[in-house]
Amino acid sequence: MTPTDHTETVVTEQPAAQAPAQTHTTVIERRSGGGSGMMMAIVLLVLVVGGFFAWQFMQQGEVRTNAVAGAANQVGEAAQQVGDAAQDAAQKIGE
Repeated sequence: MTPTDHTETVVTEQPAAQAPAQTHTTVIERRSGGGSGMMMAIVLLVLVVGGFFAWQFMQQGEVRTNAVAGAANQVGEAAQQVGDAAQDAAQKIGE
């Protein structure tokens, strides 16, 4: 390099991007209230169906009880008839 030649360095500074003076925050809320209503509907449905089957089971039990009671009544009536016939036969033999 000669004394008349010189190198010049130029530094250019650019300001950094400025943040906006105002900031804006968006809050998004999600509500989950629909799930509890659906759960209550399912529980209610299960209770209704369970109640129906319990009612049917109780009705069948009552029908069975009535059938057994009717059969026992018929056996009792037959026993009464046999007893009456035996008594009649005994009276005829004793005459």
